[in-house]
Amino acid sequence: MPVRIPAATRGEVLCFGAAGVSAFAPFYLMVPGAEERITRQTLKWAPRWERNITFFKSPVERGIQRVTPPVARTVQRVEHRLPLDKMAQKTDRGIKKSIDKLAPRK
Repeated sequence: MPVRIPAATRGEVLCFGAAGVSAFAPFYLMVPGAEERITRQTLKWAPRWERNITFFKSPVERGIQRVTPPVARTVQRVEHRLPLDKMAQKTDRGIKKSIDKLAPRK
């Protein structure tokens, strides 16, 4: 009995669609007249997109304002725990040593 492939989920369909669009966009743009078609579609759809985006804008802004302070605190805590200065100095010394090894001797 042949093995059936399960149906794609909505996320998989979205990922494959985005990959297809991004892969074939350069070829589409090479076709003569593509810029005019894109311009025409942008002029047609841009006002509708702007109206729809304003519907989502304020809830997203509120969510970002709510999340920003805890994220900033977490980033500061992590920065203080990491030995970034020592790591940067060690990397700098390693790069300088590598350059010295490669430099011709005089």
